[in-house]
This record gives sequence, structure tokens and C-alpha cells, in this order.
Amino acid sequence: MLRYADTDIVFQEIPDEVTLAVNLTGCPCHCPGCHSKHLWGDVGQPLDGQTLDGLIDSQSGRVSCLALLGGDAAPAEVDSLLAGVRQRHPKLHTAWWSGRTIPSPLVSLANLDYLKLGPYLAHLGPLKSRRTNQRLYRVAGGTLHDITARFWR
Repeated sequence: MLRYADTDIVFQEIPDEVTLAVNLTGCPCHCPGCHSKHLWGDVGQPLDGQTLDGLIDSQSGRVSCLALLGGDAAPAEVDSLLAGVRQRHPKLHTAWWSGRTIPSPLVSLANLDYLKLGPYLAHLGPLKSRRTNQRLYRVAGGTLHDITARFWR
């Protein structure tokens, strides 16, 4: 079962969106230089569809996007949650931040508006670095469109 440590309303993770970010725990990636090592352990509260709906409803009218940050240990569960959000909150955009380099075949692009891929590599920097290995994609019609350059100034 997926677990989450905390949530926050964020403005920079997804361009042009006010995002409810849900930090999932149990991350198997263990990126060197990770700024979120507290998310490596299998800790936090269980996250199922009902709990996620409650988190979304508590921010009703305040957010335009839901982002699940992590979940690489259980991509099928991530997909199930995203599918439920698509069904029950059709106006809410969805995003998944994965530390993997390629999309999981267990997560349907039909359930996503945005997908961030790539482990954090300190020497390459985060998304705002032009040297970053990480990529943020806008998903449209089942196709990934790289919008990473939107972070560069």
C-alpha cells in the first residue's frame, strides 16, 4: 500500500498550475544528494482513493492540479489512484514525479497531464538547471511533450 508523509500547496513544480503535492514514501531510488531522504522509508499514512479524495476535497477550488511525488515502488497503485482522480475529479489536472528514467508501463499516460522523469543527480542539478537530466513532460493525446525549458531563466 502506498503511504504519504505530507502534502503542500506548491506553485513551481508544474508550470501554470496551483498544485496539491502529495509526498509518497518508500522511495526505492535513493538518489545521491536527495533532498527528501525522509521519503525513503516506508513511513507515513496509508494513501488510498478515499484518503486522496479527502485531501483533494479539503483544497476544493484552491488547486488546479494534483501531483503524486514518488511512488516508484508501486506504479500500479499510482496508476489506480490517478485513474480514480480522473474519474471523480475530472477538472483536476494530474501529475506524477518519478525518479525513473523511462515511464513505467504500469502507469497509463491517459491518467496524466504531466510526467516528471529522472533521478536527481547533484552534479546536473534540478529541473531549473539547463544541465539537468530530469525532464518534465506535458502529456497530450498519449504523447509526451518536453516542457523542461519552462524552468530555465
